[in-house]
Amino acid sequence: MTERRDGVTISQVAKAAGVARSSVSRAFTKPDMLSPQTVQRILQVADELGYVPNHTARALSTGRHGNVALIVPDVANPFFPPLIRAAQMEADRFDFCVFLGNSDEKAKQEDKLVGRFSGQVEGLILASSRLSDDHIRAHAALRPLVLINRDVEGIPRILIDSGSGVSEAVAHLAELGHKSLVYVSGPSSSWSNAQRRSAVRKSATALGLQVQTIAATVPSFQAGRDAVPAIIKSGATAVVAFDDLMAQGILAGLSEAGLKVPQAFSVVGCDDVLGAATYPPLTTVSNRSVEAGKAAFSLLMDMLNNGAIRDVRYMLETHVVVRETTGPAPR
Repeated sequence: MTERRDGVTISQVAKAAGVARSSVSRAFTKPDMLSPQTVQRILQVADELGYVPNHTARALSTGRHGNVALIVPDVANPFFPPLIRAAQMEADRFDFCVFLGNSDEKAKQEDKLVGRFSGQVEGLILASSRLSDDHIRAHAALRPLVLINRDVEGIPRILIDSGSGVSEAVAHLAELGHKSLVYVSGPSSSWSNAQRRSAVRKSATALGLQVQTIAATVPSFQAGRDAVPAIIKSGATAVVAFDDLMAQGILAGLSEAGLKVPQAFSVVGCDDVLGAATYPPLTTVSNRSVEAGKAAFSLLMDMLNNGAIRDVRYMLETHVVVRETTGPAPR
């Protein structure tokens, strides 16, 4: 690290904080090597003096760029912005910059983004990756990598167990007297979709409910809206959607068809990103995206600082959030 803008140097920060130059450097690059009190004092002094570490000099001297990449399948999907923000806030604590990539639900695009980012970042976070297990393992062999909502053995991963919340949602519908329901699925390559579809089927079977699946290629408002004719034709009285965005489209489509929710039909979403904003307010499965973003970045920093790659598998539980789109089955 060298001199910074306004002439403030690392030596001046060290002198003002009463520590060695190396301690100032570690406070920004390897804070785990110092006591929390020392790190806090150094960062406070640096902030008061207007000192910011020189990332270019750091990269030249240490080979560390201070950058990580976060790639998501659809940056416009309401599930991901809170996750991205949480990861960014956690990165700020470690003085890291986050490069954001949007794969547009395409494995080929995701693979290209990983390749382009790899020379500029120290590690990768892949959220809801659409890559094959083999491709993920190949990238993980070259660069520290953490997965969110993708369960690949041997790769550190954070998993949101939406299956537990979906099971609660199916039980909730059964208690309301529903005998037949539909699951409107998400992308076939999505780990979360497989988990949710399985939870719907298992829970429905255990409770004696009939269940049908309607496929949707992308999780979008329009996909939910387009699924409504098939939902009505199924003869079911309730639907569980892959996510809140699709559920919102289903609500719109049912309204256009003259079916009132929840009097004539019950609707459940997943991820609770739009639940409180729909009309009527949506019954949905709780969202743990903020915790997932924070945990994934912390896990990646642990890998970068310790140089160890462990087969870590963190599971975040979910539950059903009952609002106003579910009601007694129509007679």
